[in-house]
Amino acid sequence: MSETITDYAAPADLLNDKIILVTGAGDGIGRVAAKTYAAHGATVILLGRTVPKLEAVYDEIESAGGAKPAILPVDLTSVKWEELEYLAQGVDQEFGRLDGLLHNAGVLGQRTPIANYHYATWQQVMQINVNAAFGLTKAMMPLLEQSKAASVIFTGSGVGLKGRAYWGAYSVSKFATEGMMQVLADEVEGVSNIRANSINPGATRTNMRAAAYPAEDPQTVAAPEDIMPTYLYLMGDDSIGVNGKQFNAQG
Repeated sequence: MSETITDYAAPADLLNDKIILVTGAGDGIGRVAAKTYAAHGATVILLGRTVPKLEAVYDEIESAGGAKPAILPVDLTSVKWEELEYLAQGVDQEFGRLDGLLHNAGVLGQRTPIANYHYATWQQVMQINVNAAFGLTKAMMPLLEQSKAASVIFTGSGVGLKGRAYWGAYSVSKFATEGMMQVLADEVEGVSNIRANSINPGATRTNMRAAAYPAEDPQTVAAPEDIMPTYLYLMGDDSIGVNGKQFNAQG
């Protein structure tokens, strides 16, 4: 059963002194989430594959008076376990812990029947949306354990709760994402300071949405800024004790 927290008013200092890693931070929801977390006091680690985009977000955060971010250029399409271990070592050396991990990065793949789906594209969607999220979570778990209260947020979807024709690997990957969140949440329940939940952003004005619905007027759907209350609630300490739940970012 999904929950909805859309009217949450986050205190200005909600994320003071927290270290938060955001994947897919160069664009769309990830970019806005990173800037929003920084505006509420967090030191944000920006992970993505396009360095100029990450640098632009870095500059925006600094210009707004936020704590100096860190940049992790990573291509989740081809990342190996050894690279993820190396990344975790770098975060450990620089910060000593991780208070939050937002799995925002994802790709759409094809909108086509399974019978016509390209095998290589299917593998790519699963690699980015599922396998890389698993690997990054596993690599960062020791650092999350060092936090007083760590939050891991996965990005779900309506098509990850009920399958829909022609959504192919994206839909299947989001079913897997929900499963991964639930398994992790059950494992840490009562034995760890880590909590895990997922957010279904809903129809949001992003490049992925435009690719999925090319005829849609983007002004008719929510901007990423509009859905940040849920992202703030789950990342901040007001959600301590909330674990294994799926949230809708829109009513």
